[in-house]
Amino acid sequence: MNNLQIKEIKSDSVPDLELAEKLLESQAEFQILETINWIEYPYKPEVKFKIAYFQDKIFLKYHVTEESIKAKASNINDDVYKDSCVEFFISTKSDGSYYNFEFSCIGIPKASYGYGRHERKDIDPDILKLIQVRSSLGDQAFEEKTGGHSWELMLLIPVECLVNDEDLQLDGLLARANFYKCGDETVKPHFVSWNPIGTENPDFHQPEYFGELSFE
Repeated sequence: MNNLQIKEIKSDSVPDLELAEKLLESQAEFQILETINWIEYPYKPEVKFKIAYFQDKIFLKYHVTEESIKAKASNINDDVYKDSCVEFFISTKSDGSYYNFEFSCIGIPKASYGYGRHERKDIDPDILKLIQVRSSLGDQAFEEKTGGHSWELMLLIPVECLVNDEDLQLDGLLARANFYKCGDETVKPHFVSWNPIGTENPDFHQPEYFGELSFE
């Protein structure tokens, strides 16, 4: 099981998205997504990420190089996992509940909370609009493009989006999580994870295989 120390970003002022990205790049270390859990899906894009926090916001940035990119979803809580997608699942409690935050390569979010794949409730789109996002691919939907592409996605996720954790403090938080890259309906479907998953078939909704996060 992977364990990760989440550093607190040092800043003399509350950073906007642009400054947050610079601070994250300079103060956090890269983590690699490289676990292929299911041999029938051998394709592995190059994926790395950085994560840190500042006060009540999680800073998260993905760097991706892959064969094709796809961004057909255009509305919050659309099925972005069918596109070129990165994901962050986090559990803050010991009762088996967790949040799934999923983002297409143009930053369209899908997020829900619950217990397992089939007991989930979507998070209100107005809440998800609090997430600040910047994609190097812009924010307009497009059909699949092949030939090899690299892109970056920068995210500021406020604790307000963790809707079932009232008055949550990131400082000192011990959580469990996993990070993913997928593209279920791309020309090369893939399911890559940070922490290994021991199921027979592709399924990211497996909190028992989450790694540990410690917010310093």
